Amino acid sequence: MKTLYLLRHAKSSWSFDELSDQERPLNDRGRDDAPLMGQALAKRRICPDLVVSSPAVRAMSTAVLVAREMKYPHDKIVVEPGIYGADVDDLLAIIRDLPDTAGSVLLVGHNPTITETANALSPNPINEMPTAAVVCLHFDSSQWAEVGKANAEFYFFDSPKNVD
Repeated sequence: MKTLYLLRHAKSSWSFDELSDQERPLNDRGRDDAPLMGQALAKRRICPDLVVSSPAVRAMSTAVLVAREMKYPHDKIVVEPGIYGADVDDLLAIIRDLPDTAGSVLLVGHNPTITETANALSPNPINEMPTAAVVCLHFDSSQWAEVGKANAEFYFFDSPKNVD
């Protein structure tokens, strides 16, 4: 069994015109929502075996804030450059290349690709994922290379608006 958590980065700031897209930080709401989602995952007793993030500042900040709440060591977060700018096929390739030693993985990325990838894998349709939303899918497989809609089970969808 493999478990995948797809997390869209929290709300980012557009206040710094001098920054590149990859350098944009989280805004106040994002800095509040990311730990909130980490707390929601921790309440479910979730601590993934592996956290993988886009290198963009807003994604890495989200990953660190969420990981902290789940007691996942932030220095163990893997930066995957291919997530930034990925399309669905790219992201599916990254997922299918994850190490099989990891039974559960939290992947932090960007829209529209996170939502599109969730829909490519989930047997249940998922509307556009808002910032800091997470979807969890279980796969009846021992290898990441074999994950797909055919062996997927939708487990849950959470966003900052529907967590305590």
